[in-house]
Amino acid sequence: MPQLGSFIKSRPLLLISLLWTSSFAAAAHIGAINTKNFHFKEAPKFYNFPTCPSLHYNSSPSTDTNITTQICFQNAVNVAMTLDAAYLRGSMAAILSVLQHSSCPENVVFHFVASSSANINYLNVTLDTSFPYLHFTIYPFRDSTVAGLISTSIRAALDCPLNYARNYLAKLLPECIQKVVYLDSDLVLVDDIIKLAATPLGEEAVLAAPEYCNANFTTYFTPTFWSNPSLSLTFANRKPCYFNTGVMVIDLERWRAGYYTTKIVEWMELQKRMRIYELGSLPPFLLVFAGNIAPVDHKWNQHGLGGDNFRGLCRDLHPGPVSLLHWSGKGKPWVRLDASRPCPLDALWAPYDLLQTPYLLES
Repeated sequence: MPQLGSFIKSRPLLLISLLWTSSFAAAAHIGAINTKNFHFKEAPKFYNFPTCPSLHYNSSPSTDTNITTQICFQNAVNVAMTLDAAYLRGSMAAILSVLQHSSCPENVVFHFVASSSANINYLNVTLDTSFPYLHFTIYPFRDSTVAGLISTSIRAALDCPLNYARNYLAKLLPECIQKVVYLDSDLVLVDDIIKLAATPLGEEAVLAAPEYCNANFTTYFTPTFWSNPSLSLTFANRKPCYFNTGVMVIDLERWRAGYYTTKIVEWMELQKRMRIYELGSLPPFLLVFAGNIAPVDHKWNQHGLGGDNFRGLCRDLHPGPVSLLHWSGKGKPWVRLDASRPCPLDALWAPYDLLQTPYLLES
């Protein structure tokens, strides 16, 4: 593992990002914090470049009083994320990073999916307080939708029903949302999300994501799957490659037209009967989409910074440029910072942390 100083010198973009945000970085502190006591600072407001197109309403507000106003915009960059107590601190940092590095931050519209059992009012107030100018909607997701479909995996966090909400975005979001960038909560951007949102999907692809064809694809499925000809032929005439579902550009119109939620659910139902994979919500996506997605440059998902799923050991970045850092894996930067056991790369997440420390609250 190289020293952070030499790492920064080799990646000036990240150094600039770190300096830009240092004035509102939250100090890491020791010890776990009760979620109910989370308080976040108000983020700066970021403004559009003069060349940005104006937003225009093209739908009426929802009458559902359990959801904040649902409005679709022309010229918007739609971003979908999940919100829950355990990852809220990460979500706030991710939102800040998106806005700070966007050339048209006032055009970014967030679509948050939260468990219907969560305190939606608390989430709304928290977002309004830290981002009073933000265009966003929170969509309740019923855990019962997937509770009977989830099979235990190698890490308990992967079995959370909300982890499967990405399968249902096309149903949860209004039909006027035609394209969305899906982001996990354990990442930060250091580049303009508009570039990612503009990823061409071609004439047929439903989603785009960075592919990793050097990974051993067979390990994502059990011997039961590969030994069954009717199952292993799923990938016939396809060149299946691993891709991480934490960063995706999704054409929701094509998703709806192709009934892809149903296709994913069918694989999950089969999994309950005969155990064909081991790793949470990823394999059904691979079964449906691997080999049929549009490519995205690897710089848009420098994933695995949280280490493996068992120990969460420190890792370095993959070779090449960086536009998005993703702490997928067991180790999360806010947990390691609080425990005073950070990895070198966690210093690149810390400037986006909006958490109010106890010292700041008292002062």
